[in-house]
Amino acid sequence: MGVLRSTHSLQAEVEEMRAALFHGGAGWQPSAGHAGVKRATAGQEGAAAERTVCVTGGISFVGFAIVDRLLRHGYTVRLALETQEDLDKLREMEMFGEEGRDGVWTVMANVMEPESLHRAFDGCAGVFHTSAFVDPGGMSGYTKHMATLEAQAAERVIEACVRTESVRKCVFTSSLLACVWRQSYPHDRDRRGPSIIDENCWSDDTFCRDNKLWSALGKTAAEKAAWRAARGRDLKLVTVCPALVTGPGFRRRNSTASIAYLKGAQAMLAEGVLATVNVETVAEAHVRAYEAMADNRAGGRYICYDRVIQRPEEFAELERQLGIPSRTATVQSVEDRPARFKLCKKKLGRLMSSRRRCTYDDYYPVTFQ
Repeated sequence: MGVLRSTHSLQAEVEEMRAALFHGGAGWQPSAGHAGVKRATAGQEGAAAERTVCVTGGISFVGFAIVDRLLRHGYTVRLALETQEDLDKLREMEMFGEEGRDGVWTVMANVMEPESLHRAFDGCAGVFHTSAFVDPGGMSGYTKHMATLEAQAAERVIEACVRTESVRKCVFTSSLLACVWRQSYPHDRDRRGPSIIDENCWSDDTFCRDNKLWSALGKTAAEKAAWRAARGRDLKLVTVCPALVTGPGFRRRNSTASIAYLKGAQAMLAEGVLATVNVETVAEAHVRAYEAMADNRAGGRYICYDRVIQRPEEFAELERQLGIPSRTATVQSVEDRPARFKLCKKKLGRLMSSRRRCTYDDYYPVTFQ
């Protein structure tokens, strides 16, 4: 969902996005000869092309990186935009018109309206659902109501994928927050080593609700809703669960989501589960998973992170980069006492190590309580 911004803020973000486009490598090269934003029509060119995909939230921090990576891999991308502000931002970037690029189309779609989603997905072989809800009214980044909306939107996106004949695969952007929050039980303290947090772990809904961890609750509920909607249906689904997403410009372009993610950060740091991941790693994980789904080399969930933050000074630097008040005086580091948990990304590591040789698992459904 879009966030209301001042004209100055919007212009600054546009400049950062334009710089990422034209200085970021092989993707998004300018070409000439188009007279305005190209809009995709429903069922364009009949059957879906194998390398045509739709991306929701394609101008968000994560979505933008995924679109860029898809273009580098030779895909045709349809951007599902929700607001006029999103469309205006693309026009400001001058990606279209005289400096337009073949391979990128736009279509207006509301993630809460199945019919709108169906029209946006029609003609695409796959969908990347990266759209998420944020709070335009303040610093909280997320509210209890948004958690409910995010779960509803996830279900409707999957239903639209199932309903759209051309769509066979969906990569769903979840969050590490959907894996790490759980109650502390007495037997946990008796363990000789930390408990492993991997793709089999789910955050506890009740714990999130009791502690007002609304972003974690929303991500958990949304991902579970997606898996329920896909169960037993003719749709291959993979979910990617990234840690706190960082990278060039993340303070300006992802600050609201970052602040929402960091609610409870002190506890995550103490328990050994506060981690970050570069946005380029997240984008590559999405594309690798999508391509590996074709022959059942990818399935289920994938935890995605680059670095686990273990010391208060590392946490302080993260706060500084986000421009939020430092809370390091009250933070206990993992070095002060053994952490109860340890993150594990071996499954994603196998997927990322080789596009052709990865044989980690056959496609399988996710189970959760």
